[in-house]
Amino acid sequence: MIVLLQRVLEAQVVRRAEGGQAEEPLGAVGRGLLAFVCAEPGDSAAVIAKAARKTARLRIFEDENGRMNLSAADIGGGVLVVSQFTLAADCTGGSRPSFSNGASPAEAQKAYLAYVEALRAEGLKVETGAFRAHTHVRLTNDGPATFWLKF
Repeated sequence: MIVLLQRVLEAQVVRRAEGGQAEEPLGAVGRGLLAFVCAEPGDSAAVIAKAARKTARLRIFEDENGRMNLSAADIGGGVLVVSQFTLAADCTGGSRPSFSNGASPAEAQKAYLAYVEALRAEGLKVETGAFRAHTHVRLTNDGPATFWLKF
């Protein structure tokens, strides 16, 4: 599992309606994390739990002294989870990325949903996008602060 975390002041994900300009809101958070999640073949329940635990407990928010010493759980922050299979891209050969390192759609959806539930079990408020949907993500990155986690 790969998780790309961005510390945000706010983030939202919307799906654009077919043939029009209207947007369907899917999920949004205020101060907290935007988590782009990519499942890889064989991601076990233990790996998914570890990824959720790390997401919830990673101390990347500033304390009263301006040091990264607080977690999303510590600040009562939310997490917006967005499926992002392109994190598995292999761009080493040629000009077109290969996505063979990613889990199959069925396996990826199962892992994505398990990650969301594991975050909720950690006590976090979790919002989501729509799995395998073309969406637009808007965010105000706080820092910017972005962390790439590989499990």
